[in-house]
Amino acid sequence: MYKLLFTSVLLACTILLPACRQALPEKPRILISTDIGGTDPDDFQSMIHFLMYSDRFDTEGLLSSPSYGEGRKQNILDMIALYEEDLPELQKHADGFPAPDDLRAIAKQGRKGAAPPEGYAKATEGSDWIVRCARQESDRPLWILVWGGLDDVAQALHDAPDIRNKIRVYWIGGPNKKWSANSYAYIAGHFPDLWMIEDNASYRGFFSNNGVPDSISNDNYYERYIRQAGRLGKEFKKHYDGRIKMGDTPSLLYLMNGNPNDPTGEGWGGSFEKMNRSPRYIFNRPTTLSDTVHTYSVAEFWIDGPAVDLPANTPCCTMTIAGQDWDGYYMGGGRYVVRYAFKEAQTLDYTIVSDIPGFPGQRGQIVADNIWPGTPGADDYPLGSNWYTDCAAPERFDGKWQGGKTILKWRSDVLLDWAERWKWLQE
Repeated sequence: MYKLLFTSVLLACTILLPACRQALPEKPRILISTDIGGTDPDDFQSMIHFLMYSDRFDTEGLLSSPSYGEGRKQNILDMIALYEEDLPELQKHADGFPAPDDLRAIAKQGRKGAAPPEGYAKATEGSDWIVRCARQESDRPLWILVWGGLDDVAQALHDAPDIRNKIRVYWIGGPNKKWSANSYAYIAGHFPDLWMIEDNASYRGFFSNNGVPDSISNDNYYERYIRQAGRLGKEFKKHYDGRIKMGDTPSLLYLMNGNPNDPTGEGWGGSFEKMNRSPRYIFNRPTTLSDTVHTYSVAEFWIDGPAVDLPANTPCCTMTIAGQDWDGYYMGGGRYVVRYAFKEAQTLDYTIVSDIPGFPGQRGQIVADNIWPGTPGADDYPLGSNWYTDCAAPERFDGKWQGGKTILKWRSDVLLDWAERWKWLQE
C-alpha cells in the first residue's frame, strides 16, 4: 500500500514537475535596513523573529540606519550573539541557518541621522554595502527590507543609479516617513520607476488585537508560547515587557508566504495596490485649519527670510510639531525649508523659529485627513508602474488603519507557526 502511494506521488510530481518546482522556490536574497536601538523597541522583536527564521533567506546585509535616535551596528551584533547561543537548538530542527560570524561580517553601519533636503549626503558603510550587494550577478532580485528610514537606500541610489532595476524595496513607512521625508522625496522624485512597496498602515494589522483569539493576543502570546525560551526568548521579554508589536515583521512575512512578484495577491505580508503618484504639498505661507493634507503625504514649508552667508543645506531653523523638533535648512537666496510627513489623521499646531536675526518666525495649524493617496495635486510626485501601497477599499481597513486587514487576517497563522519554533528553544 505504501509503495503504491509513493509511486502515485512520484508519478504526480513527474507529470506536474513545473508545479512541484514552484512549490520549492529559491531562497530570497534579502538585506535588512533597521533603526534597531533607535526610536522604537519593536525592531528588537522583529530581529528576533528574523533570526529564528533566518534559514529561510539568503541574507546579504544587516544595516543599522537610524534616521533618528541612538541605534547603532552594535545593537545588531548584540542580537547575533544571542542567536549564536540558541543556534545549536535551532539546528536540531532545520538546516540552513547562517553562521553567526557570517552574519557579523555583513552587519554594517549606515547613516546616523536624517538626510538633508537633497535626500543624500555622503556614502556610508551601509549605503556602499547596498551597492555592492545589488551589483552581484544573480537572477534573483535583492530585496531590501526597510524597518526605519530610507536614507541609506537613497544614498545608494544616488551613488549607483544602475542598481535601480536590481533591487526591490519593502518599506515600513508611516511614522518612519517622518524621519526620512527628505530621502523619500529624493527617491520619489528621481527614481519613480523603483520597485517599491510603501506600507504606511497595513503593517499595523500585525499587532492589532481585533478579532484575535485571546491565547495569541499581544498581552498573552509571550506567556503562552515563548516563556523565556532560550536566550532570544529572555531578550524578547525586555522589549514592551514581551507584548507583541513587531511592526517591521510584515516585510519578512511578505517573502515567506504568497507570491512576492505580485503585491496585489494574498500573503502573510499583506496585499497592496498600485499607486501612480505620491502626494506632495508646497506651502509658502503659514497654514491654517483651512489647509488639509492627506495622511502619509509630504509637505514642504518654505519661508522667505534674510539672505545669510551660509552654505545651502545648512540646518539653521527648527519646526516644532506634535511635540517633536525637526531641522529646517537654508537653501540660499534667503529661502528656508522644512519637510514634514504626516503619520496619521490629526490636527496639528506648529512653530518655525531660528536664531538668525530677522528670521520671520511662523506659527500655524494644519489638518491631516485619513485618506491615502487621495485626490491628485499639482505638486505630486508622479510614479512608475511598480510602486505599491496600502489597499484603499474600506472593507480592508482595520479600524482607521488602511489595508490593515490584509495582514491581520494572517496573524493567527503567523504566530502559531512561530510558536512551533519557540518549542525548539524550550526543549
